[in-house]
Amino acid sequence: MNEVQNYSVDMQSARRRFSDAALRYDEHAVVQRHVASNLLDALDIMKIDPHRVLDLGSGTGGAVRSLVKRFPRSSITLLDVALPMLVQARSKAPRWRSRQTYVCAHAERLPLAENTVDLIFANLVFHWCDDLDSVFQECNRVLKPGGLILFSSLGPDTLRELRDAWSSTDAAPHVNMFIDMHDVGDALIRARFASPILERDTLTVNYDDVYALMRDLRGLGATNSLKGRSKGLGSPRAFKRMIENYEVHRLEEKLPATIEVVYAHAWSAEQGTRLQDGSTVATFPFSEIKKRHS
Repeated sequence: MNEVQNYSVDMQSARRRFSDAALRYDEHAVVQRHVASNLLDALDIMKIDPHRVLDLGSGTGGAVRSLVKRFPRSSITLLDVALPMLVQARSKAPRWRSRQTYVCAHAERLPLAENTVDLIFANLVFHWCDDLDSVFQECNRVLKPGGLILFSSLGPDTLRELRDAWSSTDAAPHVNMFIDMHDVGDALIRARFASPILERDTLTVNYDDVYALMRDLRGLGATNSLKGRSKGLGSPRAFKRMIENYEVHRLEEKLPATIEVVYAHAWSAEQGTRLQDGSTVATFPFSEIKKRHS
C-alpha cells in the first residue's frame, strides 16, 4: 500500500465516528470552541452583510448562535456529513421563527445551487476532506460573486507528539495527517478565489496522561480514520510502548498535545477581478494579525 493510500481519509469511517460522538461531542470540544471564537472575531473586520450563510461542517451547531446574533436577518444553513450531529444542532435551535435549515452532505458535493450563498463559515472541517481542490471549487460555485469564505483547519504539527510516539512504536499510520498552510493557499488560488489571507497559530493542550488525550479524541470522533489504519484493535503491547514513548514529551507533570491551526479567508472573485497566482497569497503568524486588529 503506498503512502497516499495510507494517509487518505476513509470518509465512511470518519462519518461513523462523528455520528457516534454526537451526543457527547460538546463535552470535549474545548479547542473547537476556542478556534470558532477566533474565527468569529475575524468577522469584525469584514465588510459583509450576508443574506444567506452556510455553516459548513457545523457539527452540533456550536457557532450558529453567534452567527445568528451577528447576522439576525440572515438565513443560515447548517451542513454536516454526520446526521446525528445535525440532530443535536436542531435540538438546540429555537422552535419558532427559526431561519435555520439543516442539510446532511459532504463538503466535496454541496447540494446547493450556484451563486446562492454570501458567506461560508467552516470551523475545523477541511482537513477531513481528501480532495481540497474539489471542496474549494464547490465553495466557489455556491458563493455569489463577492461572497466570503472564512474557515479554520488543522496544520501538520497537530498531534505531533502522539505521531512521534507511535512512529517510535511501529510503521503503521495511527494519526491523521493535516494540511500545510501553503498547500491550503495554493488550493484557494487554483479554485479561483481572490485575495486569500492565511494565518497560523499554535495551541498546546495539556493532559495528565495519554488516556485523557484519547478520551478527548474519541469524544470528538477524531480518532484514526486513515484508509491505511489497522482494522483490528491493535496490540496492547504496542499501545503500552506508545505510552512509554509519549512520556519523553512530559513537561511540568503534564503531557502536551500540540494543535496547529490555520485561519483563512478569501473572496469569490467578481467580474473583472484580476486573479492571483500563489506568489500573492498573504500569510501571517496569528499573533501578528491579532496585534494589528486589537
